[in-house]
Amino acid sequence: MIEVEGLTKRFVDKDAVANVSFFVPEGEVLGFLGPNGAGKTTTMRMITGFLPPTSGTIKVAGLEVAHDSLAVRARIGYLPENVALYPEMRVEEYLRFRAAVEGVGRAEMRARVDEAADRCMVADVRRQVIGTLSKGYRQRVGLAGALIHRPPVLILDEPTVGLDPRQIVKIRELITELGREHTVILSTHILPEVEQVCRRVLIIDGGKLVADGTPAQLRSGFSGAAQLAVQFEAPEAEAQAALAKLSGAAGVRSEGGGRFRVAVEGGADLRREVFSLAVAKGWVLLELVQTTPSLEDVFLRLTTHDAAAEAEAPVAEVANA
Repeated sequence: MIEVEGLTKRFVDKDAVANVSFFVPEGEVLGFLGPNGAGKTTTMRMITGFLPPTSGTIKVAGLEVAHDSLAVRARIGYLPENVALYPEMRVEEYLRFRAAVEGVGRAEMRARVDEAADRCMVADVRRQVIGTLSKGYRQRVGLAGALIHRPPVLILDEPTVGLDPRQIVKIRELITELGREHTVILSTHILPEVEQVCRRVLIIDGGKLVADGTPAQLRSGFSGAAQLAVQFEAPEAEAQAALAKLSGAAGVRSEGGGRFRVAVEGGADLRREVFSLAVAKGWVLLELVQTTPSLEDVFLRLTTHDAAAEAEAPVAEVANA
């Protein structure tokens, strides 16, 4: 459905996006992650035809963006992070306007406006002037506008920004539902959101693609990076030194209050050793939990440059799997 090959965008003397390639099949919900300035928004703008690439090709539903820009745009619903709305319009007026711009006929317009307003939870403010709405409502009006023409492809840049927790849950449910009918690229900084709704994740950093796989694949690629949360009633320095001497402990970080975070090599389980250490020393053991890496752990290691070399090998295996 979406094919990106060798995509590069150069601004003056810097590549904002550098030789990025990926494929999104029909019906997939793809999480597109990266720190600020990584090239996410630039990539999405090129896919939607808002920006021309310096080099590379983009196809949407078999159409090249460079040669069939209008036809591609008709097949895409785009929600940018900063939604461009007309503050003097009422919500219903805006949705009717968007429907007309997107080529929805008069016979269908009422039904399409009702459907989009209901799905995006703005039916209760459809008569209200957009300029008087909260940021959360404006975000949902923008999403309704992106859905109004039932496009096969949706590109959503931070769709839950400004929403309260209840609304976030509803929008997550909506995105999951939309994934049954549309191909979706979702960009967000809320990583639990990605784990809940996305079948696959791309991570971009410094304009380059650094990971590609399902959330489970990316986490398993860091199986050697499990951590042990430990809390003793014990002398801080002595406890930290003793933990560091355990076989399989790659590093120990003190978090204060007798709490320590132990990096574990090779997926080893050090809980028995830590328990035996507490017994031998006569220390009270208050906490002992081994955790596996989360998607947030993977993201931070890939996009924190002093950890890039350590992270590169396992992610390369996932990306090529």
